[in-house]
Amino acid sequence: MDPVTVSPKFQVVIPREVREKLNLVPGQKIQVIALENRIELIPVRPMKAMKGFLKGIDTDVPREDDRT
Repeated sequence: MDPVTVSPKFQVVIPREVREKLNLVPGQKIQVIALENRIELIPVRPMKAMKGFLKGIDTDVPREDDRT
């Protein structure tokens, strides 16, 4: 985990290794979430990029007897 510095304009640079791992590109939107004492940055992906991301997921859900 590489530390980053907050600039006087409250900007940070995302380390190259992280940008490459997450395939981030200039101008891409990122959602910022404050959770307790940390900040999470979540890349916003277009819906077309989400096609098939659940492929192979197990859809069997154990149900109660009165729900079948």
